[in-house]
Amino acid sequence: MTEVLLYVLGILIFVIGLAVSIGLHEIGHLVPAKLFGVKVTQYMLGFGRTIWAKRRGETEYGVKMIPLGGYIAMSGMYPPERPGAAARPSTTGFLNSVVQEGTSFGKTDAEPKRGMAAVVEDARLASAESIETGEDHRTFYRLPPWKKIVIMLGGPLMNLVLAFVFFAIVLVGFGTPQNSTTLGQVNECLVPATSDATACGADDPTAPAAAAGLRPGDRLIAVDGTRITSWNQFRTIVGESPGRSLAVEIERGGDRQTVALQPVVNARTVTDADGNAVTGDDGDVLTESVGMIGAVPATENVAQPITAVPAFVGDNVQRVAGIVVRMPERMVDVWNAAFGSEARDPNGPISVVGVGRMAGEIVSLDDAPVAARAQTMISLLGSLNVALFVFNLVPLLPLDGGHVIGAIYEWLKRGFAKLRRKPDPGPIDTAKMVPVTMAVAIVLGAMTVLLIYADLVKPVSLFG
Repeated sequence: MTEVLLYVLGILIFVIGLAVSIGLHEIGHLVPAKLFGVKVTQYMLGFGRTIWAKRRGETEYGVKMIPLGGYIAMSGMYPPERPGAAARPSTTGFLNSVVQEGTSFGKTDAEPKRGMAAVVEDARLASAESIETGEDHRTFYRLPPWKKIVIMLGGPLMNLVLAFVFFAIVLVGFGTPQNSTTLGQVNECLVPATSDATACGADDPTAPAAAAGLRPGDRLIAVDGTRITSWNQFRTIVGESPGRSLAVEIERGGDRQTVALQPVVNARTVTDADGNAVTGDDGDVLTESVGMIGAVPATENVAQPITAVPAFVGDNVQRVAGIVVRMPERMVDVWNAAFGSEARDPNGPISVVGVGRMAGEIVSLDDAPVAARAQTMISLLGSLNVALFVFNLVPLLPLDGGHVIGAIYEWLKRGFAKLRRKPDPGPIDTAKMVPVTMAVAIVLGAMTVLLIYADLVKPVSLFG
């Protein structure tokens, strides 16, 4: 029963973290919009039916039933087709945009249009009556391009700031696991890296560490008088000393003693700077013959300097961006795993349902220290905000990146017109992109449904 309650607690913590991340994302849009004088009529968490709302000034703040997004409603995100026509209020948040675009297509007083022209016209004129007379100067489309960019980048940048905060807590507050100079395990025998054996055989030689009397918990002090400051230093000395007796000073139970340790030649897997196995051109793992003793280090959390956070966040952004770029290929893998026998890629895309399940697993781990569980949960929230940052920068409407690209295009168009001494072309007509917006939203919706289904029938687990 306790495990179930902890699992639910983990999901609840994630849901709250997700809501806070989305809420602050929309505040990143809201604050600059208000500073630039744009009329913001709504600030909402979620979409669908409103379950709570309160108006302060001209803005209605509220929470909606489906907690998978959020938005602010700004007047006049689409410019009028004709001079003097009313602009259409619109929103940030692609899910809410889909609802508005998809449900507001009705007839106008003018002669009905057909096909996509009707879609564009209806998207432009639906809800225009909600803009009060004399407030056209407070519409989004009248802003200079740089202000539009600031507003639309405000949301993703807020998520980037949150990622920095969460990962700073993890790196500086908790630290990262690193090999220590304390022995974590001492093997009874030595087997080469090419062996598949999982237990010692009768003919296997005793490992040098066990033969020297070393035990788990022993802390390395010095080798032949050279002070040991890291496991890699000790590993290098051992690797270069096969057949040579080493005087190893250790600390055990507060007392120091020296033991004679003689490494033997054995095959060891070649690893890169990150500790990953290196493979050759044929795909086989490379090995090397070095001195070995049959012992592995214990790990310990080491606090990192604050200067390590930017590089860590940058690596996460690069990794998530790689997933987004290869999304079509990744979604094929998800489909094959969901409806076939293939395993899910633990480094592939997952839905909020999958991340919620991971959060439940983390919190319900009985054998993990509370600090370790808290550290992993905070890392999960940091990764979530990196994903929100990268995803919203995709240069397609209705995502924030699509609006940014539109503003940049408008900036360039007006700049070239000024250089050529042509009349100002005015704001670009983003309403013409409504059909593309709907197509993108449909694709994103289908991907979301597939990911949720896959996370239900074949979820990704952090612990196997």
